[in-house]
Amino acid sequence: MNTPLKLLLEFVKIPDHNPDLLIAKYRAFCRQMPIMYFILISSTWALAATHLSVAPVWLTIVVPMIFSIISAIRVAFWWKSRKVIPTAREAFASLKRTQRLSVGISIAFTLWSFLLYPYGDAYQQSHIAFYMAITVISCIFCLMHVRSAAFFVAVIVNGTFIVFFAWTGQATFIAIAVNILLVSFGMLAVLTVNYRNFEKMISAQQQTQALSNENLRLANIDSLTGLPNRRAFFNHLTEAFQLAIENETRLAIGVIDLDGFKPVNDLYGHSSGDRLLIEVSDRLTRNFAATDLFLARLGGDEFAFVISDVACDRNIVSEGDRMCDQLRSPFNLPDATIMISGSIGIAVFPDLASSPEELFDRADYALYHGKRQKRGNSTLFTARHVAEIHRDARIEQTLKQADLMAELSVVFQPIIDVSLNKTTGFEALARWNSSVLGHMSPAQFIPIAERAGIIGSLTKPLLKKALEAARKWPDAVRLSFNLSAQDLSSPEAVMTIIAIIETSGFDASRLDLEITETAFIHDTRQARQSVDLLKQIGCGISLDDFGTGYSSLTSLHSLPLTKIKIDHSFVRGIQNNPASEKIVRSVLTLSREMGLDAIVEGVETEEEMAFITHLGGNLVQGYLFSRPMKESAISDFLASETEIQPSYHRTA
Repeated sequence: MNTPLKLLLEFVKIPDHNPDLLIAKYRAFCRQMPIMYFILISSTWALAATHLSVAPVWLTIVVPMIFSIISAIRVAFWWKSRKVIPTAREAFASLKRTQRLSVGISIAFTLWSFLLYPYGDAYQQSHIAFYMAITVISCIFCLMHVRSAAFFVAVIVNGTFIVFFAWTGQATFIAIAVNILLVSFGMLAVLTVNYRNFEKMISAQQQTQALSNENLRLANIDSLTGLPNRRAFFNHLTEAFQLAIENETRLAIGVIDLDGFKPVNDLYGHSSGDRLLIEVSDRLTRNFAATDLFLARLGGDEFAFVISDVACDRNIVSEGDRMCDQLRSPFNLPDATIMISGSIGIAVFPDLASSPEELFDRADYALYHGKRQKRGNSTLFTARHVAEIHRDARIEQTLKQADLMAELSVVFQPIIDVSLNKTTGFEALARWNSSVLGHMSPAQFIPIAERAGIIGSLTKPLLKKALEAARKWPDAVRLSFNLSAQDLSSPEAVMTIIAIIETSGFDASRLDLEITETAFIHDTRQARQSVDLLKQIGCGISLDDFGTGYSSLTSLHSLPLTKIKIDHSFVRGIQNNPASEKIVRSVLTLSREMGLDAIVEGVETEEEMAFITHLGGNLVQGYLFSRPMKESAISDFLASETEIQPSYHRTA
C-alpha cells in the first residue's frame, strides 16, 4: 500500500532504473550549474553591498567571500565536466551529491539572509525578500533536471521566507509572501511538467535509438543464417585492415563457394537449399568458434571469413583445408542426405595486397583459379597469380582492340563412329593469331573473354567461319560448335546466333551446338528458352564436359538434348582407373536408355580406345585419330577415312 510517507520518499528518490536517463539528466544540469552559481554569487554580493553600512563585516564581506569561494570551486568542477560522458553509476553519484548539496546550500543562504534582516530599513528588508524570491526561481530552473533538489530548495528557502514574512504582520510583506507562495506552486508545477516531458523525451530517444540499432543490426545480419551479411563483412574487413596496418600484423581473408549447391535447389526445392545454407553456417560457426575468425554470408552460396593476426601462410591454408574437410561431410536434411564440397580462395595482407578491396579481389581470384584447378580445396593467392592477372589483363585489352574477323580462325577435330569406321562430324575449335601477342591458346583467351563479357564478339566471327567451311562438306558430316553461357543469356544474343545460322547456307539440322551446364546456373529460364529456340530451327544440342559439374543429371531431364560429351578427364588412363570406368560405363548406359548419343572425348591411346569400345562407346574424339586440323586438310582426311583401323569395333 502506498502511504503518504512512502510516496514522499519515492518522490525525493533519484530513480536509478534507467542508466540512459541518469546520464541525460547529468549532462543536462551540468551545463546549467555554472549559471546557477553565477546568479547566486552576483545576487549575494548585490545584497551584501546594500548592507555594508549597517551590517557587520563578517556578514557583508566574510560570509559572501566564503560563499564565492565554494561556488567558484563548484563552477570549475562543472565547467570541466561539461564535455565528460559519465557512466550511469558516476551520474547517479553526482545527482545524489547535488541533491545533498542543494539542501546544505539552501540552508546556508537562507540563514545568511535572515541574519541580515535585523539590519537596515524597510527598503533593505525588501531587498532581502527580493533576493530570496529571485534566487529560488533561478535555482528551480537550473535544477529542473534534478527534481528533488529543486523541490528541496523551494521548500527550504521559500517555505522559510513565506512563514517568516507572513509572521511579520506587515501587510506588504504578507502580500509578498502570499505572492511568492502562489508563484512557487506555479513554478513547481511547471518544473514537474517539464521534468516528465524530459523523461518522455529521453524514453522516446531510447526507443528511437533501439529501433535504429535494431535496423542497423538487421541491415548487417543475414536473415537466413543469422551470420553477418555482405555489408557487415566489408565493414569489418575495413576495420580489421586498418588495425593490421597500425599493429603491423598480418590479415587473411577467405572467400568460400559451395560446389554442388544448385542441384539441391533444383532437385529438392529452395526450402531444402535454405536449410542446407543454415546447416553450412552452423557447422562452420560451431567448428571454428574458438579461432579468431569473423564469418559472414556474402549472398547465395558464397561465404567469407576474416582472420586477424595470422602467423604464417601455412596456418591459414591449413585452416582453409579444415573448412573444406568439414564441408565434405554429409548434411542430413529432412528430405535427403546431401553431399557437397566447398572451394576457398585465400589472400593475405600485406602480401600482394595494399587495400581491403584489393585483398578481397585477390581472394576471389584465388577462388576462381582454385575452382578451375582443384575444386573442393583452398587456394592461396601468390605471386604467380599476380603474373596471371597482368597477363590476363593484357590479353583482355588486346582482345578488345583486335580485328577478330581477321585474327580468329577455326580448326576442326573429327568425331569418329568406330562401329562404322567413319567420320560423322567435326568439332570447330577456336584459334587466335594476335598481331600483338602472336599465337594464343584457346585455354587462355576463351576463359578471359568469358570473364570479361566479350565472348559474344568472338562467337560471331568463329561461327561464321565454321559454317562457311562446313558448307563444303558431304551432307552426312555434321558440325559441332561451342556456345558460351553469354551466347544464351538474352533473347537478342540467341537471335543473333540464329540469324548467322540461317543466312549461312548451312543446314541447321547438321549443326550440333555444344553448351556446358554453367550456361544454366545464373538464369536457367532464359538459357532454356534460348536452347528451345535453337532446337526449333533444327539444331542438335550437346551437353559438353558431362560429368565434371554437379547438375548434369538434372540437365539431362530438363533440356532438349540430343548428345552428351563425356569429358576427357574420365578417359585418360581409364584402363587403370576403376572409378573412371564406372562413371563412363554408367553414362554410356544412361545415354542409351534416354536415346542420346554419347561422344567420348580425349581418346589418345589404343588401350583407352579398346577399353571404351569394350564399354560400349561408339562415338569418339581424340588425338588417337587426329589433332585439330585446318579446313584445307579436311577433304584429304575424309578421303582417307577408310584407313581407320577396324579393330575398334564394339565387343561389349
